[in-house]
Amino acid sequence: MQLGVFLPIGNNGWLISTTSPQYMPSFDFNRTVTEKAERFGFDFALSMIKLRGFGGPSQFWDHNLESFSLMAGLAAVTSRIQLFATIGVLAIPAPYVARMAVTIDNISRGRFGLNVISGWQETEYSQMGIWPGDAHYQRRYEYCEEYVTIMRELWSTGVSNFKGEFFTMEDCRLSPLPSRPIPIVCAGQSDRGTRFAAEYADYNFVSSTGINDPTRVGPMVSRLVAATAKTGRSCGALVLIMIIADETDEAAMAKWELYKSGTDYEAMAWRDGQALNDPGKDPHSVQGRFQLSTTERLPTSQGVLIGSFAHVAEMLDQLSEVPGVIGAMMTFDDFVVGMENFGTRIQPLMKSRRVELAAA
Repeated sequence: MQLGVFLPIGNNGWLISTTSPQYMPSFDFNRTVTEKAERFGFDFALSMIKLRGFGGPSQFWDHNLESFSLMAGLAAVTSRIQLFATIGVLAIPAPYVARMAVTIDNISRGRFGLNVISGWQETEYSQMGIWPGDAHYQRRYEYCEEYVTIMRELWSTGVSNFKGEFFTMEDCRLSPLPSRPIPIVCAGQSDRGTRFAAEYADYNFVSSTGINDPTRVGPMVSRLVAATAKTGRSCGALVLIMIIADETDEAAMAKWELYKSGTDYEAMAWRDGQALNDPGKDPHSVQGRFQLSTTERLPTSQGVLIGSFAHVAEMLDQLSEVPGVIGAMMTFDDFVVGMENFGTRIQPLMKSRRVELAAA
């Protein structure tokens, strides 16, 4: 099973809580996490892009680095691990992003990939005056299709004359070309997003849900497998999941209960309000799950594996056996300690992972 780390490019990672580990993003912090990932044989590291946070007492994601700049820096100080930056397609033109990608491909010597997101949080873009209106909710994947098509034309031939509904290229040029086809990853969860992934992406992140239920993601993965079968393409399912581990199940669960006690309901309410702007009601989409989350309010939207090091290893092995799953992208409550514990205490117990560790 492939493993990746979802880098803490925003403050406090993925726990919307005032009692979870609190930290600001920095290059040094993300370098430490990425170097641990490389040393422990991880396959990839990915950074998101977030242009506006959720506020609240925790100031959740109010402090963020920029994805391409961060990954360019990490490309220069790593040697093996695959690196993915994220682009919100509304923010930067496709030919410019294609050139940025070629640059980091050059820095990394062929280890760069691109995560393409359509943009669901209106305020991220309206604050800059570039939100195209509510019609974007209905047409955002058509927009992404044209965007990716232009980049791939430029990467493969160095020129694009694409004419579409959203973009018009006139002898648009790119040189030099990348050293290899640049892989595309996305995180389509809705029916339309899943179809886009099957048609255009090489990998798709699938969101897990629930506590200590690694096989619960099965139906979501099955939808991607079915969509991919129709296209005849290969698009692997990578499961997004949080790890909270300790010496015993009881110690790990005590951490979780502490984090829950500080749940930032104000930040979550702001997030959910943004999701309500989308008139679409697909329950599989990220914002659809926010809209429908009226039961227990947990301080993360990810599935969580909580337990002893051995228990977490066992649950990750169970995840690897879900049909269609090729890997997992992990987050941690405490990234530095969590990564060290994963590499030294959890991964050696996993039947689904056999890696040679790089020298410390």
